[in-house]
Amino acid sequence: MNPNKYEMIHFLQGKWILLSNGYQEEVRCIFNKIDKEGAKPMDSGSWYAKLIKPGWAPPSWVFGPVWSLLYILIALSFGSVFIQFFRGDVPWLIALPFVLNLVFNLSFTPLQFGLKNNLLASVDILLVFATLLWGILAIWPYSQWVSLINLPYLIWVSFASVLQLTITWLNRQQ
Repeated sequence: MNPNKYEMIHFLQGKWILLSNGYQEEVRCIFNKIDKEGAKPMDSGSWYAKLIKPGWAPPSWVFGPVWSLLYILIALSFGSVFIQFFRGDVPWLIALPFVLNLVFNLSFTPLQFGLKNNLLASVDILLVFATLLWGILAIWPYSQWVSLINLPYLIWVSFASVLQLTITWLNRQQ
């Protein structure tokens, strides 16, 4: 293996996942919305501000504090699920919705604000909702507190799903 060409990024269940530098560049382009000829920082604030939003949409400053609190709850509860999985206390199918939820959750911002694609962001937020609900129901027999601590996350994602779908509909002609 050429250390200049590959970077170790993650260790999961005894298997190294490799990500080539070429692929990393493509990921950076998506996440930072830059073209290959020069850096153009993602200017999502002005784009999002120009979207038609429903009158009941919260001001943008609300999202930071809400997500900060939710990410603490997610870290505690999802971390507990992953520890239980690695100890053999819960099967893979119980941990799977939590893994998928993280993938979909972390995909939302690049889809919505990087690619500026409301439709993909709408599909993604529905997947966040579905995997969260699946996870809450799946973990209940093993760890009720994990299900209960995720209820604020479920409430927020329910609201965010309706908001995203509404914004997508209102801006369908753009």
